[in-house]
Amino acid sequence: MSKKPIIPETVTVTIPFRVAKRGGRKEVQLPAGTNNRSPDYTLIKAVARAYRWRQILEDGDMGTIAELAKYEKISPSYLTRVMRLTLLAPDIIEAILDGNPPSIGMTELLDPMTHVWAEQRSALGYKGR
Repeated sequence: MSKKPIIPETVTVTIPFRVAKRGGRKEVQLPAGTNNRSPDYTLIKAVARAYRWRQILEDGDMGTIAELAKYEKISPSYLTRVMRLTLLAPDIIEAILDGNPPSIGMTELLDPMTHVWAEQRSALGYKGR
């Protein structure tokens, strides 16, 4: 008589994660220390728009935020909130573009934030340069 090895009929695999909203979409977030996130294209697009809008205003192509908002067919308050992204520290912008955005959502990033880059890094969990 041959003995069969005892193999359980079910195998349980545990994967720690949580589901969070980012940019209006649900996203699976892995525990700290793992870096398998895909880029947040909504946030990347918002950063690109913010810098484009800033350039338009700086070049004088549009005189005011209200004029630019009307041209873009968006509210001036939304345009102003998105343009706050241009005030983020350069390394935070670089991390966003590299697919390593802060762990908070875009809604929180559009809220008023300190202009001091070291304080931004601390608040968003980035190590300073």
